[in-house]
Amino acid sequence: MSKHGKKYKAALEKIDPLKQYAPAEGVKLVKDTSFARFDESVEMHIRTGVDPKHADQQVRGSAILPAGTGRTQRVVAFAQGDKAREAEAAGADIVGAEELVQRIQGGWTDFDVAVATPDMMGAVGRLGKVLGPRGLMPNPRSGTVTQDIGRAIREIKGGRVEFRVDRTGVIHAPIGKVSFDEDKLLQNMGALVDAVVRAKPTGSKGTYLRTFNIASTMGPGVELDQTGTLALASSES
Repeated sequence: MSKHGKKYKAALEKIDPLKQYAPAEGVKLVKDTSFARFDESVEMHIRTGVDPKHADQQVRGSAILPAGTGRTQRVVAFAQGDKAREAEAAGADIVGAEELVQRIQGGWTDFDVAVATPDMMGAVGRLGKVLGPRGLMPNPRSGTVTQDIGRAIREIKGGRVEFRVDRTGVIHAPIGKVSFDEDKLLQNMGALVDAVVRAKPTGSKGTYLRTFNIASTMGPGVELDQTGTLALASSES
């Protein structure tokens, strides 16, 4: 098994593993324990009480982070005619129809998000085996299959992030960069938690959201106080 280095261990010593930190305190601690030479992402990990094996307990959606993500999203759009021109005007990096499908079938996946108009999904559906495992398949539930493709692209470019529960019932999503002000990270955290609360599936039983943790890309995790974290979500409503 790989062992953590001295910098990680030094950062870990600053965190009480038995404590649940208030969100503001947790964000400050993540910034203080960041040690990488690059601007690390700050990621949030939410353990849910759902069983993803059941269709009525899937959690999937998107959140618009008011302070942005801190990174540029490369967006491809499957559209034609007026909708293709709308996508281009909104800032899509690559816009296409059948030729774009064929390009991706050939192995090209140099993008972060794919959006599509509903009429293109017959063709885009052929890309399921390529895009599905990478989490890039357009989906109506996440807002990436829509007639209002211009708006979707502007939101993605402006700070929209998608989330979905993994096979262990955990949601992982970025909420910004270590270089962000603490207030901006808290705003983004509130927006994400609010969106996850709203995405509660009909089949969820018992406690829906169980634990909240944040961490920088290379740093140790910090567990957050549940009440305080959920209060951020209610303030976003």
